[in-house]
Amino acid sequence: MKRMLILGVVGLVIALGAYIRLAPSDPADWHTAPQAETNQDLQGGVLRVVETGPEGLARLDAIARNAPRTTVLAGSVGEGRITYITRTKIIGFPDYTTVQQGGDVLRIHGRLRFGRKDFGVNKARVDGWLSQM
Repeated sequence: MKRMLILGVVGLVIALGAYIRLAPSDPADWHTAPQAETNQDLQGGVLRVVETGPEGLARLDAIARNAPRTTVLAGSVGEGRITYITRTKIIGFPDYTTVQQGGDVLRIHGRLRFGRKDFGVNKARVDGWLSQM
Protein backbone atom coordinates (compact mmCIF):
# COMPACT_ATOMS: atom_id res chain seq x y z
CA MET A 1 0.00 0.00 0.00
CA LYS A 2 2.81 2.42 0.87
CA ARG A 3 4.52 1.65 -2.44
CA MET A 4 1.32 2.42 -4.36
CA LEU A 5 1.01 5.75 -2.57
CA ILE A 6 4.61 6.66 -3.41
CA LEU A 7 4.11 5.67 -7.05
CA GLY A 8 0.92 7.73 -7.16
CA VAL A 9 2.67 10.81 -5.78
CA VAL A 10 5.60 10.38 -8.21
CA GLY A 11 3.15 9.98 -11.10
CA LEU A 12 1.30 13.13 -10.04
CA VAL A 13 4.55 15.12 -9.87
CA ILE A 14 5.56 13.90 -13.33
CA ALA A 15 2.12 14.74 -14.76
CA LEU A 16 2.20 18.22 -13.22
CA GLY A 17 5.69 18.85 -14.59
CA ALA A 18 4.59 17.71 -18.04
CA TYR A 19 1.56 20.01 -17.92
CA ILE A 20 3.70 23.00 -16.90
CA ARG A 21 6.10 22.39 -19.80
CA LEU A 22 3.53 21.43 -22.44
CA ALA A 23 0.47 23.58 -21.67
CA PRO A 24 -0.33 25.67 -24.74
CA SER A 25 0.19 29.43 -24.59
CA ASP A 26 -2.65 31.14 -26.43
CA PRO A 27 -1.54 34.55 -27.78
CA ALA A 28 -5.10 35.79 -27.29
CA ASP A 29 -4.59 35.38 -23.54
CA TRP A 30 -1.02 36.67 -23.21
CA HIS A 31 -0.26 39.02 -26.13
CA THR A 32 -2.22 41.93 -24.69
CA ALA A 33 -1.25 45.58 -24.43
CA PRO A 34 0.43 46.50 -21.12
CA GLN A 35 -1.84 48.85 -19.17
CA ALA A 36 0.39 51.11 -17.10
CA GLU A 37 1.17 54.78 -16.71
CA THR A 38 3.75 54.32 -13.93
CA ASN A 39 6.20 51.66 -12.76
CA GLN A 40 4.63 49.04 -10.51
CA ASP A 41 6.01 46.02 -8.67
CA LEU A 42 3.27 43.42 -8.41
CA GLN A 43 3.02 40.20 -6.42
CA GLY A 44 3.08 38.15 -9.62
CA GLY A 45 5.05 40.42 -11.90
CA VAL A 46 6.09 43.92 -12.82
CA LEU A 47 4.96 46.87 -14.95
CA ARG A 48 7.48 49.33 -16.35
CA VAL A 49 7.00 52.55 -18.32
CA VAL A 50 10.29 53.74 -19.80
CA GLU A 51 11.16 56.57 -22.17
CA THR A 52 13.54 55.03 -24.71
CA GLY A 53 13.08 56.91 -27.96
CA PRO A 54 11.43 55.40 -31.03
CA GLU A 55 13.95 52.53 -31.35
CA GLY A 56 13.40 51.18 -27.83
CA LEU A 57 11.42 48.11 -28.87
CA ALA A 58 14.02 47.08 -31.45
CA ARG A 59 16.82 47.45 -28.90
CA LEU A 60 14.96 45.54 -26.21
CA ASP A 61 13.97 42.84 -28.71
CA ALA A 62 17.63 42.15 -29.49
CA ILE A 63 18.35 41.78 -25.77
CA ALA A 64 15.32 39.57 -25.06
CA ARG A 65 16.01 37.24 -27.99
CA ASN A 66 19.48 36.59 -26.56
CA ALA A 67 18.18 35.90 -23.05
CA PRO A 68 18.39 32.28 -21.87
CA ARG A 69 15.26 30.13 -22.34
CA THR A 70 13.36 33.03 -23.95
CA THR A 71 11.28 32.72 -27.14
CA VAL A 72 8.78 34.94 -28.92
CA LEU A 73 5.14 33.97 -28.43
CA ALA A 74 3.65 36.62 -30.70
CA GLY A 75 4.24 40.01 -32.27
CA SER A 76 7.14 41.82 -33.89
CA VAL A 77 9.00 45.09 -33.85
CA GLY A 78 7.02 46.13 -36.94
CA GLU A 79 3.74 45.43 -35.14
CA GLY A 80 4.91 47.54 -32.19
CA ARG A 81 4.28 44.82 -29.60
CA ILE A 82 6.06 41.57 -28.74
CA THR A 83 5.29 38.93 -26.11
CA TYR A 84 8.09 36.66 -24.92
CA ILE A 85 7.96 33.43 -22.93
CA THR A 86 10.86 32.85 -20.55
CA ARG A 87 11.03 29.46 -18.81
CA THR A 88 12.76 28.59 -15.56
CA LYS A 89 15.83 26.43 -15.93
CA ILE A 90 14.81 23.28 -14.07
CA ILE A 91 11.03 22.96 -14.01
CA GLY A 92 10.25 25.13 -17.03
CA PHE A 93 7.68 27.43 -15.44
CA PRO A 94 6.66 29.99 -18.10
CA ASP A 95 6.71 33.73 -17.47
CA TYR A 96 5.31 36.14 -20.07
CA THR A 97 6.76 39.54 -20.88
CA THR A 98 4.86 41.85 -23.22
CA VAL A 99 6.60 44.96 -24.52
CA GLN A 100 4.79 47.66 -26.49
CA GLN A 101 6.23 50.77 -28.12
CA GLY A 102 4.09 53.90 -28.11
CA GLY A 103 5.99 56.87 -29.51
CA ASP A 104 9.13 57.22 -27.40
CA VAL A 105 7.74 55.13 -24.52
CA LEU A 106 7.99 51.38 -23.86
CA ARG A 107 5.34 49.77 -21.71
CA ILE A 108 6.44 46.42 -20.31
CA HIS A 109 4.42 43.83 -18.41
CA GLY A 110 6.27 40.80 -17.03
CA ARG A 111 4.10 38.24 -15.25
CA LEU A 112 3.87 34.65 -14.15
CA ARG A 113 1.45 32.05 -15.45
CA PHE A 114 1.30 29.56 -12.60
CA GLY A 115 1.07 30.51 -8.94
CA ARG A 116 0.47 33.79 -7.17
CA LYS A 117 3.93 35.08 -6.33
CA ASP A 118 7.00 35.18 -8.53
CA PHE A 119 9.56 36.05 -5.81
CA GLY A 120 10.87 38.98 -7.87
CA VAL A 121 11.89 36.90 -10.89
CA ASN A 122 10.01 39.03 -13.42
CA LYS A 123 11.26 42.27 -11.86
CA ALA A 124 14.86 41.04 -12.02
CA ARG A 125 14.51 39.93 -15.65
CA VAL A 126 12.74 43.08 -16.92
CA ASP A 127 15.00 45.46 -15.00
CA GLY A 128 18.02 43.46 -16.20
CA TRP A 129 16.93 43.79 -19.83
CA LEU A 130 16.37 47.52 -19.33
CA SER A 131 19.79 47.98 -17.73
CA GLN A 132 21.37 46.44 -20.84
CA MET A 133 19.78 49.11 -23.00
